[in-house]
Order: sequence, then C-alpha cells, then structure tokens
Amino acid sequence: MPYTDFLPAEERALGEAFLKDGYILAPAEDRDALDAIRDLVVTEACRWLECPVPADPGLFLNGIADRVPVDRLNAFRLHVIGAMNAAPWLRPAYYAIARRTLERVVSNELCMQRRINLSIQMPDDDSSLLPIHADTWSGDSPFEVVLWIPLVDCYRTKSMYLLPPAATARLETDMHRFASRSADDLCREYDRDLVWIDIPYGSFLLFNQNLPHGNRVNREPHTRWSMNCRFKGVFTPYADKRLGEFFEPITLRPASRVGLDYDYPEGFGA
Repeated sequence: MPYTDFLPAEERALGEAFLKDGYILAPAEDRDALDAIRDLVVTEACRWLECPVPADPGLFLNGIADRVPVDRLNAFRLHVIGAMNAAPWLRPAYYAIARRTLERVVSNELCMQRRINLSIQMPDDDSSLLPIHADTWSGDSPFEVVLWIPLVDCYRTKSMYLLPPAATARLETDMHRFASRSADDLCREYDRDLVWIDIPYGSFLLFNQNLPHGNRVNREPHTRWSMNCRFKGVFTPYADKRLGEFFEPITLRPASRVGLDYDYPEGFGA
C-alpha cells in the first residue's frame, strides 16, 4: 500500500530491517527489568523444588533438567507461569525490555497479551515441540507481533527458527501442494531456507508471527527457557484473540481516551 513516510531515518531503517528479515534482534532496553523477571523465575523454581536460591541464575536454569524429571515438567512450568502472572509489575517490566522498538515497529498505542507465556525445553525432550506454523493460520490477526525473550543463551536447536519473508512468499504460492501433507513435510522441503536465530540472554527478539516458525528437539546440552507475549496496535483489526479477553490496552494516548469516551449530547441532531 503506498503511503507518505514522515518517519525519521533511524525509525525508517528499523522498519525496513523488520520488513526484510521478519524480525528485530536487539539488546534489552531495560536490563534491570529483564534481570528482575529472571530472578522471580529462579525464586519460584526454587520454591517448587524446595531448594536454596542459587548464586548463579543462568547456571541453575541451564541445568534444570538435572533437578526436574520430564514427567513433572508441565506441573513445574505451570507453577512458575502462575507466579509470573500473579506479579503485578511483571507485564510492565516485560514491555519495558523492548518499549522503544515496539513503538517504532508496531505503534505508540499498544495493546498487550494479558498473560506472559513461558517455554522450558529440556535437552532431547520431544514433548515441547512446536511444528512449523504461522500464527495467522490458526486465527491470529496479521497485525500482531511476538516479543520473544530468553532467560538463558539460546542458540542452534536450543533456539527457534523462522522462514524469512522471501521464502514465505514462495511458500504461500505453493501452499496447495501441502493441503494433504504434514507440517514435517513442509519443514523438510523448506529446511534450507529456515533461519535459526541465536539469541543471547540480555537480548530480545521481536518477530513477524505471519511468517512460519517453530522449534525442534533441543540437541544442545542445556535447557531452553524463553518467554513470549503478543503486542498489536490498539486500533488495528482483531481476529480470534479479542480486545478485553486476550489483549489489554497499555499505552492509550489522551486524545484516543477522549474519543473512546465521547458521546454526542442527548438530542443532538434531532
């Protein structure tokens, strides 16, 4: 769609990179907020395990497979997620980690997913796999983005992959060939095009969830811990995930609040 671009050069460059690559990888904009979230996760993990809080959070999280059996992993994860989402400061802290980038890529009037998700993928565990998919294929709005934040260094199969925009465009013209085939077939055919993104702790990934993405069995020696949350412009179209149910406005500007609250005077135009 043609439009007039009044954006400053720096913001234009960031947007062009997002459009070209399908993601932005950048250092946390509020490192204290990220460290506070990781400290909470470690504290709650230790509460569930009934063990002392370690001196090295990263070493503890990376080695969690030595402490939690796979058959207890979901109960463990649900405990930590519950504690995360019960902390009233956590969502503002999560947003602060990428606030400026979200404003430049998405909008300065945002809504945010009401609950933060947490993924824990232990080495060689096939119970936490996410086959290749684009979120719009299952009812998400194409205006949403995902903010993906690791709590440990994530690399190779300990991370996630993304099909870049150019390859996705080819797939979309070819999708009919996969109508009766599996996600594994699709993944094998486009394997050479997949981009595995190394995301160290202290960084965030903001990606276009319209692009196919997923993970595989973690073949690295340590456990992956990552969080994810969706953002979109408040006034962009919604799909199955609705405002007030799944999303909540977080940065409404005064003029928008005035407009949303406005009612014409009684009898106006009569």
